[in-house]
Amino acid sequence: MSGFVGVVVSDQWLHSQFTQVELRGLHANFVSVSNESGKATLGNLPSVMCKLKALKDILSADDISRILSESATDATEEIDFESFLRLYLDLQGRATAKLGNTKLKTSSSFLKARTTTIRHNISESEKASYVAHINSFLREDKFLKDFLPIDPSGNALFELVKGGVVLCKLINVAVPGTIDERAINTKKVLNPWETNENHTLCLNSAKAIGCTVVNIGTQDLVEARPHLVVGLISQIIKIQLLADLNLKKTPQLVELVEDSKDVEELLGLAPEKVLLKWMNFHLKKAGYKKQVNNFSSDLKDGEAYAHLLNALAPEHGTTNTLDTKDPTERANLIIEQAEKLDCKRYVTPQDIVEGSPNLNLAFVAQIFQHRNGLSVDTKKISFAEMMEDDAQTSREERCFRLWINSLGTDTYINNLFDSVRTGWVLLEVLDKIAPGSVNWKQATKPPIKMPFRKVENCNQVIRIGKELNFSLVNVAGNDIVQGNKKLILAFLWQLMRFTMLQLLKNLRFHAQGKEITDADILNWANKKVKSAGRKSQIDSFKDKSLSNGMFFLELLSAVEPRVVNWSVVTKGETDEDKKLNATYTISVARKLGCSIFLLPEDIIEVNQKMILTLTASIMYWSLQHKADTPETIPEEDIAASDESPAAPSDGENASS
Repeated sequence: MSGFVGVVVSDQWLHSQFTQVELRGLHANFVSVSNESGKATLGNLPSVMCKLKALKDILSADDISRILSESATDATEEIDFESFLRLYLDLQGRATAKLGNTKLKTSSSFLKARTTTIRHNISESEKASYVAHINSFLREDKFLKDFLPIDPSGNALFELVKGGVVLCKLINVAVPGTIDERAINTKKVLNPWETNENHTLCLNSAKAIGCTVVNIGTQDLVEARPHLVVGLISQIIKIQLLADLNLKKTPQLVELVEDSKDVEELLGLAPEKVLLKWMNFHLKKAGYKKQVNNFSSDLKDGEAYAHLLNALAPEHGTTNTLDTKDPTERANLIIEQAEKLDCKRYVTPQDIVEGSPNLNLAFVAQIFQHRNGLSVDTKKISFAEMMEDDAQTSREERCFRLWINSLGTDTYINNLFDSVRTGWVLLEVLDKIAPGSVNWKQATKPPIKMPFRKVENCNQVIRIGKELNFSLVNVAGNDIVQGNKKLILAFLWQLMRFTMLQLLKNLRFHAQGKEITDADILNWANKKVKSAGRKSQIDSFKDKSLSNGMFFLELLSAVEPRVVNWSVVTKGETDEDKKLNATYTISVARKLGCSIFLLPEDIIEVNQKMILTLTASIMYWSLQHKADTPETIPEEDIAASDESPAAPSDGENASS
């Protein structure tokens, strides 16, 4: 089965230092300079290794050559792949030392943090806390109740993760309805294919709720690599705990700001920043003089917690917490006081004293959920509600935001419209999908104080868009700086569409080297369904018959017959049945391997853009995974026009 067997390294310790995604990338780079005997000469390595992600812009080819000469004088000496990996680890360590703590300081946010191979030790306290969370929230699950509670002291968590079910269920706890549980394989004994399907469904769904899974592959979950598993669980749980930290879910948060400008700023803040703002709001009211800027060192002495809990729950207030001089004793009293609010124990006294950032964040979020202490000012709340986007805009904002975050760019965005206004995020995306297109010497990285620098960034974005043949008539960089939502969404749609078509175009042997257009995707889908003996056909991506979900389920079944369980599919005649089919369609597509960000409503309402992305994703998966038995697109299905593949469909002009 494609993608299931990873790169194998005989040395188990060495193997444990890398994810499968990293191993595949490193192996490809090694192969590019290896000879017929499967070995590479030392002299050929610097030019390749200086371009690797962990070393790029830190160690030059000359630096690496100098390091290699310290231990080997003969540049013609040959090494195998495992020696290459050991060398890479050594260079990675040197690169980290050269950077110092800079990257660690700038990547404190749990949603921005990438999974790296620099440090693989897991926190037993974090593991125990997450196990307690799983035991609590999934204890009534019909399938998992036979496996719970998990013992936090051993490896039971990792053994359970290997089947893929528990992580899928945990995602649904964090964001209910993300995964249609009819798509999860829940037999007591799963075969490798079924296990891999569960992990694929998990990773694609994790991306769809905002997790960063750039360096995690299904094989890593099959092996239950502890640091990757704990890191992923941490992200899922925190998304759950921070879900209410926005104006849509908790309009009372508007109390934290003074005017409309501040509300706009609040809308753009990351949820953990909103949590800090909320905490400082109450601490200031309580007379606490210090500012809490993080969930680590600023909370170690416990004083902020003591003031916060006394302010939020005066009925349980006590002076003992502040009177005691011993931080550990104070931490004990804090936890006892928090438990009176029914807060779960996400932290131990030691976690508070040691300043565990992840567990402190979880603990503060839990306190917020149980007692946020905000008033209900109807005037302010109605003002906040006026600033909300309509449903269609909100769904598209969500889709493009999650898609951008899935690309693995350095900037994690929490609010699309606010984040793109400097132009930097869009330049990062353009550099990902069209490498070399961005002139970084002419770009300014945030924070940007001078407004004209933002305009310069956005002008370059528009220039590159025009070079890629996007339709940008009468659109200027200042439109993005001003936050014109309609134009931003139109630009991002063309960007996403260009990416999809480029992926399909790169599979040249399937399309005889010709461009692939929307019409080709439509024709491919219809012919694929027809070839499987099904009768459904569609006239366009606006065809109203798509709303019942049947065409997509037939298409998915056509590309992989075993992936759809027809016994759970409805006729799609009622609104409820349509939603069931739409939800199942999205989960089946993700289970197959499609990275998609649409919602069931997009299928039910036949959102043309999202329908195209879904169809193109299925087509891309199909063409990729049928490489052993070439599945070409017939000559007559390839549009022979001179139209650029990036040109938008009717009604999608960015200037309209």
